[in-house]
Amino acid sequence: MAVSLVKTFAEISTPDSPESTPVLMKRAVVLGASMAGLLAARVLSDHAEQVLLIERDDSDSGSDPRPGVPQGTQVHALLSAGAVQLERWFPGFSAEAIAAGAVVPPSDGSRGAFFMNGELRVAPPTEQKDETPVLVSTRPFLEALVRRRTLEVGNITLVTGRADGLIFDGERVAGATYVPTGATESVTERGDLVVDATGRSSKLGDWLEDNGWVRPPMQRMPIKLNYATAMFAYDEKISDLMSSVSQTGPDAVTGRVARIAGFNLVEGDRWIMLISGYGDDRPSRDREDYTTRCRRDFPKVYGDIAEQATMVGDVITYHQADSRRRDFHELTRFPAGLVAAGDAVASFNPVYGQGMTSAMLHASCLSKYLRAQPSLDRPAMAYFELVRVVVDVAWQISTLADLDLPHVDGPYPRGFRFVKWFSGVLFRASMTDGVINARLARVTTMMDHPNSLATLGTVLRALKFGRRKAVAA
Repeated sequence: MAVSLVKTFAEISTPDSPESTPVLMKRAVVLGASMAGLLAARVLSDHAEQVLLIERDDSDSGSDPRPGVPQGTQVHALLSAGAVQLERWFPGFSAEAIAAGAVVPPSDGSRGAFFMNGELRVAPPTEQKDETPVLVSTRPFLEALVRRRTLEVGNITLVTGRADGLIFDGERVAGATYVPTGATESVTERGDLVVDATGRSSKLGDWLEDNGWVRPPMQRMPIKLNYATAMFAYDEKISDLMSSVSQTGPDAVTGRVARIAGFNLVEGDRWIMLISGYGDDRPSRDREDYTTRCRRDFPKVYGDIAEQATMVGDVITYHQADSRRRDFHELTRFPAGLVAAGDAVASFNPVYGQGMTSAMLHASCLSKYLRAQPSLDRPAMAYFELVRVVVDVAWQISTLADLDLPHVDGPYPRGFRFVKWFSGVLFRASMTDGVINARLARVTTMMDHPNSLATLGTVLRALKFGRRKAVAA
């Protein structure tokens, strides 16, 4: 089973362009033109004569945050697997993004810093490197480039309006309805396949239930995350760091509480810096509160940037009550002609940066599903089984850490105690051994399935190096 999941995930996340892309439908309709919808539309352009994107936000927003992405001004991370998928579906994307201002940190980590419980942890150099560069930017900057490349595809059209329902024809979905911007009445758009990419607030469950279908079961993990982000003009006199992550774990003995912070150097020669807390620990929009928290709760460089660098704009806050996943794969009855992608399927604790990358991998699931030439008159359960593999990867990585939080009481996955123990062994080994560091990094950046770590060689190596004392500076 483990080998099968590793292989399936590798097939989904491959950097290789598809060799065969059969046209299976006349028209596809995609609801939502965020990352999930844009990538789904790009994949569908290979298999449909026409693709219609329906998006409620103005498509000419440029690189400004969109109202439909309330957390768009916060720190976003494009994991390595996401960069690979962007290059796969839009050849030359990395070079274009870099030319437009995206930042590429040194591959040796020399301008990055990872703090664990207040200590700088220095991991050994990894012994393998990926060819696709890591791209660091703001979410609006990246999404604007993806939107432009998507809309340059000849058979993709975008209209602006609010999706408000599905059209059913017997046991299948035959299209969707939306209210165009500025109008009061809905318009029907027919399609052979409809993709719900409307985000974590998706109404798909309601639409299904209203038409006699069962809504997908949902799992929730109450993380109660609060975070605040501010932008600063980069100043090398303050620090030459391009990126940093600071993580503290809860400790009842010392009174230490769980917090995560991070900053990146992004386009426009700016630092974007996030601080967070859980439960009643809530950063506010007040600049003084933000600066105090940076100095009091996080390593010195955070306080230095907050106090000494020029803040650009205001402090922006965001709250996410839970991580959630809709388990479509558990349904025994589902209409044909319908799939979901991105946060409409699952959304995770955003501090781990899995959202955009997961959405891109969902698009690659759609490609793998359609290249198998399925009957569109049957439910797309094979697609949802592929998406389940991706969701399970992100869910395991993020919730494993979240279950350490004192206010999170489950749900605990099967084998949690063993997975938690072995994860600790791997982390300790990654601080002294370059091979384990590289293998673990490929999992946390969603390049490889976690089960790829469950080989005898990796286990024995992790046990050996996990006993050594990590380097701290």
